Amino acid sequence: MRKRVVISGLGLVSPVGCTVRTAWNTVVTGGNGMSKLTGDEYLNLPCQVAAIIPKGTEDGCLNISDHVGKSELRNIAPASVYSLIAAKQALEDAKWLPEQENDKDDTGVCVGMGMVDLGNICETSDALKRGYNRVSPYFVPRILPNMAAGLISIKYGLRGPNHAVSTACATGAHAIGDAFKFIQNDYAKVMVCGGADACINPLSIAGFSRCRALSTAFNETPQKSSRPFDKQRDGFVMGEGSAVLILEELEHALERNARIYGEVLGYGLSGDGSHMTAPSTDGRGAILAMKRALKDASLDPSDIRYVNAHATSTPLGDAIELKAIKFVMGDHVKNVAISSTKGAHGHLLGAAGNLEAIFTVMACETGEIPPTINLENVCDEGLDLNIVANVKQQWNHERRIALKNSFGFGGTNACLCLSNFVR
Repeated sequence: MRKRVVISGLGLVSPVGCTVRTAWNTVVTGGNGMSKLTGDEYLNLPCQVAAIIPKGTEDGCLNISDHVGKSELRNIAPASVYSLIAAKQALEDAKWLPEQENDKDDTGVCVGMGMVDLGNICETSDALKRGYNRVSPYFVPRILPNMAAGLISIKYGLRGPNHAVSTACATGAHAIGDAFKFIQNDYAKVMVCGGADACINPLSIAGFSRCRALSTAFNETPQKSSRPFDKQRDGFVMGEGSAVLILEELEHALERNARIYGEVLGYGLSGDGSHMTAPSTDGRGAILAMKRALKDASLDPSDIRYVNAHATSTPLGDAIELKAIKFVMGDHVKNVAISSTKGAHGHLLGAAGNLEAIFTVMACETGEIPPTINLENVCDEGLDLNIVANVKQQWNHERRIALKNSFGFGGTNACLCLSNFVR
């Protein structure tokens, strides 16, 4: 029999809160983390909205000085800082801070990053024009996509697999899926996994705007800007943050009496083989990822009652994903609830799939399905579906099994099959 892999710890830093409790409460009650970008550098850009991590000392906000010193902030990229904070939360939540050498050997890290810090690259390029010695010796480590995973491993002395995924917006889901397989294949007993991104800067906003990927119609009403599945959706809203999960081999978790949130049942991957930024119009890539996750979990579509969609709020992507979900679920689709929490927290790029995986796990555990906010007029492709609009839905089954989709530029797709824990 395959090893069972459970989720024993959660941590996050996000636009909807900087603790799991705060973020989940915001999302499940229809809250919103969008705001207008201020500063002269954004004035002439088509998109002027983003989902920014709330800073401060209030409950649910992030006070970075509580976690990282000024010298560290100069040497570590913001995304890596966020991942260290989320990992600390998750490890403490799991009560797994290994001190024995064999425990450190059996604990690995799989944390990815979708994009490097473009702002730092611009600043360093300007510094070089003023002189070679103006370039920071930490410039290269700051922009390495694997540095978040490396820093977590170094901080806690973890010597299991040290792996970093970088698959654009599918990064976080791929990281969880790869960590799941590492445990199943006995490479590790425990994995710290997830992703991080911190790319809200003028260059990134300009670049994604030129791709026509970002919302531009709601600059004066930012809280309405991210609207998955809505007829007025016009692009995604960039977010920032990190989310980390602790995956653990079931027997290992039971032996130490760990608190178990849920279970990873399956993992599917695929490629579109179609276009750099757009999914294949027939939904083939998404269909294959979902089918492969179900096959890996030894489940049928009829076992699924909730799909946490990738749905970023782009006109093309949302419609194709609904088409793919209909194809995979067949007649059973009428029994499936579908939602995207990106209406609340925006699109965290490489940290999207892992943040949304946490919310999917919480839905499986609590029996509450988070809503898609700003859904005022459902798009034509969703008119005959149960898209959870604006208000949460109750999930009253004893066994609660969900799919979590994540798709990225370059045609890379991932799907996780997650459930509540039933011994």
